[in-house]
Amino acid sequence: MSDVINAFLLVYAGLFPIINPVGSAPIFLGLTAGCTEAERNTLAWRVGINSIFLLAGSMFIGSHLLVFFGITLPVVRIAGGLVVAAFGWKLLQSGVDSDDQRAAKAEKQGTPIDSFYPLTMPLTVGPGGISVAIALGSQRPSGVHDWEQWVALSGAAITGILAIALTVFVCYRSAESVIALLGRSGTNVVVRLSAFILLCIGIQILWTGIRALIAAG
Repeated sequence: MSDVINAFLLVYAGLFPIINPVGSAPIFLGLTAGCTEAERNTLAWRVGINSIFLLAGSMFIGSHLLVFFGITLPVVRIAGGLVVAAFGWKLLQSGVDSDDQRAAKAEKQGTPIDSFYPLTMPLTVGPGGISVAIALGSQRPSGVHDWEQWVALSGAAITGILAIALTVFVCYRSAESVIALLGRSGTNVVVRLSAFILLCIGIQILWTGIRALIAAG
């Protein structure tokens, strides 16, 4: 039982800092400023569902895919760091548009906001979260004689992923109520600050991958 609890805590504690649903909530609100409350809640729910499949897939089959394609984890971090840094830089430059501007853009584009990109990836589950999920999955026990332990620990890991997805949903759905206290100007400041932090995270992921490649060479 203690191993199962430890597995749950390891998954949740390992994923929470890098996914950071509290810090991503202002950016989510800024990107969905032209949506109604019902639409935003639906998007938050879909982001949570997408996060479950993305994290679970990365944890249980990610390491096998990397081996199949001959891709190392440092390379994934470098490529993912570039994506996160580029996304953070774009947000830092654009900031938060007004509701009228976002509504006009949405009407002009004629397409709804995609719940997967960029809301799920890379905003919520970026390469850092995927890398952590792959690393956690690579530590699971293997072998026929360990199947009972594998089932128990896998269930605990999935429960941890579900808890992370629920945290994401609650934070994103409650973002408007929290940000409403800040006002438009305060929201703009928070979004730009979060975008800058996201840019720093991307650069850190990139540097971690480069350093790992240098050490391996």
